[in-house]
Amino acid sequence: MSSEIMAAYWQAPPMARTLATAILVTSIMAYFGPLPISWIYFDESRLFKLPPEVWRLVTSFLLSSPQLGIVLDPYFAYLYLSQLETSNPKFQRKEDVLWYLITVGGFIIIVNRIFLGGYFFLQGLIIALCYTAVQDARGAKSNFFFFTVPAQLIPYCMLLSSLLMNPAVIPLQITGILAAHWHDFMTRLWPEFGGGSSLLPTPAFLSRFVETPRVFRREYGTAIRPGSGAPSTGRTTGASTGSVLPDSWRTRGSGHRLGGD
Repeated sequence: MSSEIMAAYWQAPPMARTLATAILVTSIMAYFGPLPISWIYFDESRLFKLPPEVWRLVTSFLLSSPQLGIVLDPYFAYLYLSQLETSNPKFQRKEDVLWYLITVGGFIIIVNRIFLGGYFFLQGLIIALCYTAVQDARGAKSNFFFFTVPAQLIPYCMLLSSLLMNPAVIPLQITGILAAHWHDFMTRLWPEFGGGSSLLPTPAFLSRFVETPRVFRREYGTAIRPGSGAPSTGRTTGASTGSVLPDSWRTRGSGHRLGGD
């Protein structure tokens, strides 16, 4: 049973899997374990200390709501980010998804720090992911808890549920919707209707970062992770054949058996 669970875990889309795991582990450690919340909240003044506490740019998105939110927040983050990774036509490459997380996350931080003074931003990111994931689902139906609604209304159903259960989080969620709409305008609406190119293109260094070959040692030899231009029989865009890891992240080579040629 445990091996089947681990197999299913490793077959999940890698970015969605990593984000959901980080949220779950960080939240459990912060609420029940040894991790002080003072180490992970966002404060721009901490970025200019020596040494700069740059991890706060990431950890401020990793603390869930308490109680049931410890389970639900990682689930929703995984659900919508996995859709962007595997089936959304706006994101043809893994670096496009990474750039989306960076830019939308940056927008949420800036708006919240200027107007709301918030320190944690996960709820804004989740609803931004949801908004982006359902934009191309016109006419489709989706389930929200026990209800079936048009897919494009899911972000607003999330706002309604927050109004009933946790109204204080609504301003943060609204900034998430604004961030997702801003990204959509910069990358899709302006090129499509304004006749220009994307105002927020994915930087080339991100492509080089995710495609750089990796060499590492294993018990039975050495493997090289090839770049995207290397031949591969693995994953294609939006699909998986035997592994969900992108070509550049996989670790398959010809290999040698011990004692062999």
